[in-house]
Amino acid sequence: MTLEITQVDFLGRLLWALAIISGGIGLYELLNRWILLRARGKSLGLESALPGVPLLLYFTTPTCAPCKTVQRPAIRRLGEQLGDRLQVIEVDAAARPDLASHWGVMSVPTTFLIDASRRPRHVNHGVATLDKLLKQFNDLEKMN
Repeated sequence: MTLEITQVDFLGRLLWALAIISGGIGLYELLNRWILLRARGKSLGLESALPGVPLLLYFTTPTCAPCKTVQRPAIRRLGEQLGDRLQVIEVDAAARPDLASHWGVMSVPTTFLIDASRRPRHVNHGVATLDKLLKQFNDLEKMN
């Protein structure tokens, strides 16, 4: 009898855990879409961007260890691979909190991939690997 109750209890808890995880993933996706929609039509921080060239807008701070050790090297390698096909703009979120707020940046590193028409297409909260950034850049090229 107790074995059956324990199995039922375990399955119930497992289903609740899966529901909570699914809900969290769904909320994360909604948040990303909201940030991208909010950023559309906004050009603050893009004044120095070359027209007609996709760009990576990279928010960092001087004290961000993952920014220095992981994200910046990945972005450097991305730039080496893509050359003049991608422009990178780095923003110090501590020095420019107005820009960070304007773009909805809540943590660093945060990267936005913006197409040649200046529409934000991808946002990454936290470290984005070189492979992920390359995939997102390739998605940009397919969209245009």
